Amino acid sequence: MTTFADLHRPGAPLLLPNVWDVASAQAMVRAGFRVLGTTSLGVAAAAGRPDGDDLTGADTVALLHRLRGLDCLVTADIERGSVETAVAVAEAGGAGVNVEDAMGDPGAHAELIRRIKRAAPGLFVNARTDTHWLRDGTADEALQRVRRYADAGADGVFVPGLADPEDIAAIAGAVPVPLNVLYLPGKLTLAELAALGVARVSLGSLPFRAALQAAVDTATAVRDGVPTGAGLPTYREVNG
Repeated sequence: MTTFADLHRPGAPLLLPNVWDVASAQAMVRAGFRVLGTTSLGVAAAAGRPDGDDLTGADTVALLHRLRGLDCLVTADIERGSVETAVAVAEAGGAGVNVEDAMGDPGAHAELIRRIKRAAPGLFVNARTDTHWLRDGTADEALQRVRRYADAGADGVFVPGLADPEDIAAIAGAVPVPLNVLYLPGKLTLAELAALGVARVSLGSLPFRAALQAAVDTATAVRDGVPTGAGLPTYREVNG
């Protein structure tokens, strides 16, 4: 049987669309995606909360419960996270969690990873470092952190914002667990990331932000008398 961990293959990366509610998850499953992630920005913004303040744990766990009947695996972004939230994700049927270091103490983050793995050993822990997300970090700094997290038991490591091909290839080849990067529009393609040894590519908040823009574009098109609506799912399709 193929496990969630087995889907992380360097050179043939898992493409992970990130969803924020039941409708977006159902739409992705209907499009053929059988592995989804949640987006902390999407979940937070939909609830009128800011992202990055660890305010979405309960909302994310509740979403996992609502997605349980879908024919897909789901991994949850729990921001900085906690053992309690990770265990709740596992109990809700989640396949994994992202936990981010927010450029805090790497030793404390490594200890959190160890505690999560002890409490929920079957949960795929994807350890994120923000060296390239919160500021302009270096590959050496990212590598030091993700190696420490891998040594602590992380099943995968995530460096959002990493975009330089040489840095990506160097980190992918130097850590003993799968490397996850964030897809950045206008940068490297999925095929190019695969060739660099990436094992997982997340879309992050991109689908949520695209949906917001599409909604605004539809409303302004109607206002401005521009034809719109072609090719959209029907009311009956969505309601079904």
